[in-house]
Amino acid sequence: MSPPQALAAPPLSAESSDALRRLTEGLDGAGLWWLSGYAAGLATRAAAGAAGPAAAGQAVSANRVTVLYGSQTGNARRVAERLAADLEGAGLTVRLLGADSYPARELKQERHLYLVISTQGDGDPPDDARDLYGFLTGRRAPALPQLHYAVLGLGDSSYPRFCVVGQVLDARLAELGATRLFDRGDADLDIDGVATPWRRQALAAARESLKPSATVTPLRPLAAPAAGHDRDRPFAAELLVDQRITGSGSDRDIRHLELALEASGLHYEPGDALGVWPRNAAELVDGVLEALQLDGETAVAHGGEELPLRDWLSARRELTRLARPLLAAHAARAGDADLAALLAPERADALARWLDGRQLIDLLHEVPADWDAEALVAALRPLTPRLYSIASSRKTVGDEAHLTVAHAAWARGDARRFGVASHYLAGAGEGSTVPVYVEPNERFRLPADPARDVIMIGAGTGVAPFRGFLQERVAVGAAGRHWLFFGNPRFRSDFLYQLEWQRALKNGQLQRIDLAFSRDRPAAAPGVADAAAAPRTYVQQRIRERGRELYDWLEGGAHLYVCGALAMGRDVHAALAEVVASHGGRDAEAADAYLETLQKEGRYGRDVY
Repeated sequence: MSPPQALAAPPLSAESSDALRRLTEGLDGAGLWWLSGYAAGLATRAAAGAAGPAAAGQAVSANRVTVLYGSQTGNARRVAERLAADLEGAGLTVRLLGADSYPARELKQERHLYLVISTQGDGDPPDDARDLYGFLTGRRAPALPQLHYAVLGLGDSSYPRFCVVGQVLDARLAELGATRLFDRGDADLDIDGVATPWRRQALAAARESLKPSATVTPLRPLAAPAAGHDRDRPFAAELLVDQRITGSGSDRDIRHLELALEASGLHYEPGDALGVWPRNAAELVDGVLEALQLDGETAVAHGGEELPLRDWLSARRELTRLARPLLAAHAARAGDADLAALLAPERADALARWLDGRQLIDLLHEVPADWDAEALVAALRPLTPRLYSIASSRKTVGDEAHLTVAHAAWARGDARRFGVASHYLAGAGEGSTVPVYVEPNERFRLPADPARDVIMIGAGTGVAPFRGFLQERVAVGAAGRHWLFFGNPRFRSDFLYQLEWQRALKNGQLQRIDLAFSRDRPAAAPGVADAAAAPRTYVQQRIRERGRELYDWLEGGAHLYVCGALAMGRDVHAALAEVVASHGGRDAEAADAYLETLQKEGRYGRDVY
């Protein structure tokens, strides 16, 4: 037997070796795996640079496939990662990039591109793909006759402009002269039903046109081994605390929840979200079964699985959101011309108004139709997890994750309707278990430099991540200042985490707080008969009022964060643009460019939903 060979001395100076030792000290397995991939990626770039940028770029792009993704909640990223793994497994050279990391100038050199991109809300690109979307749809986009591509769009068909971002980019790439390899896929919440065959087509097309490489060059950080618990394998977290944090006079039921993650292997950073797998309320399931006169114990086989109908409706199928495909199928079964007409593309606004507040049970009562158990399960969309911003820092709370959840409830005639996940959590009860996983949000991270100032703008439960932000910054002794803008209806009943913010102000951990309570009206002004006639105050008004100071903070290097509903996010962005224009001496276009630069630099994070 040959004697073991001595390890070669590392090509590092003593100083570099010491720095490496300090860097890796305390890293767990996942951190070391990530670091190995990051270092491999740096080595690849260095090797390409040594060969000359133009030559290296042309040589690599001719025989590689680039997988790009634009993702708001992580779904597009997951599909892209699976595709990249498929391609690498076939021996192909792959580059996997988020849209915000992609140098748009390289499009002219690309030969084989796969784009996986979601549509946010009703027609917006995800935040990480705004620049790429603007570049491709703008006048600066180059001709791309050498490019072969395919697009997979992800969306939610309960919105009228379903998958429109993928549709626009697919058409635009063809307009620029690129060759479409195969038809675009439009994936609804049942992502795998469309994404899986699309990935197979993508793999076959790449195998046909690209040469397998004996050695796959890691042009992206190597993935760490899968954690024990993830979206497909959630952890049963014990609900430790369920506390209502709105007052008795509030028309909102907002809960502070604390969940135990001990022994889960789950880790999160401030800004990440917790995915919750809910169940539909038993009374809602019973109502659907009664309306359709179906037996909940009927066995239904679907997708290679057989379950009682009640189990499908309780834990596997979406009952609280109506989507266009289901409405079309229901209209056909009912023979209802009015419902069918509502689905016409030109009636998108009318459809959105009709859908507001309606659930499956309302559709069944208002437009009766016959469904058998098998057809119903096949027509309903899968129940999907709901994401909640984590309202804590592990440095402060240990192996726990805290959430701020608004119990969504509204009246529909004589009945009450509820949001599926918030109702599930509100009824779970302390001591019960909730299936959860961590969804990272890399675009909503605290600054690496603890001396940087932080501006946090949130309305309602959008304040949740900022509780975690402040806990983290206090725990690490950050020297930077903190400024919170918070809005909600009423001061007395809706000032979420009021005592914590006031304590932080008193202790000097929170330097500024500006509040906007929209339903607290000022006293009537002289000559005004009714104070209720005064306009409501929202956080965007406070932003304009504090514009001079806010702009000074930004100019001083502050990081800016916005969290809340989509409409609030748009209004806040408009107010920020006005502040930059007014106090920075810029026109509207330059103000927008200023905010875009902040986003590119990682100094403007948005978590809107």
